[in-house]
Amino acid sequence: MVELSTPSRVCVGMAKRKKSKGFFHQHSLSLVTLAILALWILLYTRSNPDTHWGAFFGNAVADWSGSVVIILGTKYLLEAHSADSRPVRGRRRNPLRDFVWRHSLLLTIAATGVGWLVLFMKMQPGGKWGQVVGNLLSEWTQMGGLVFLTKGLLEKGSEESR
Repeated sequence: MVELSTPSRVCVGMAKRKKSKGFFHQHSLSLVTLAILALWILLYTRSNPDTHWGAFFGNAVADWSGSVVIILGTKYLLEAHSADSRPVRGRRRNPLRDFVWRHSLLLTIAATGVGWLVLFMKMQPGGKWGQVVGNLLSEWTQMGGLVFLTKGLLEKGSEESR
């Protein structure tokens, strides 16, 4: 006959401590996305933009930059009445601060978009980095447009429209 051992002491009232998740676990999406963006930038700096791979790396820089902005922007910034943002709760006492707080996502995209526009206007559009900055400007315009459009428009079957 097999005898099952029982614990000699029973700890009453002691809950198991949850192992806290580490920094990488809590921020893995943004960290990995930033690493992928860094890889695309590195590959583009070492490539010829007139080749298929060079053009691909340049487009990837713009696309993954947009992904980083959406991941971090929707984590830390707000846009009132937009499906792309966390809900805005409460109000600020100062009306200007309240407006900036409620629309921080769109205002940040707009301000950085103006920065990309100014930089693009000073570059050769057909140059190696001019093409990438042009693509970044296009990406920013698309992001800002989508954040703005999701404030009032819906798409049946889309999770953001629920």
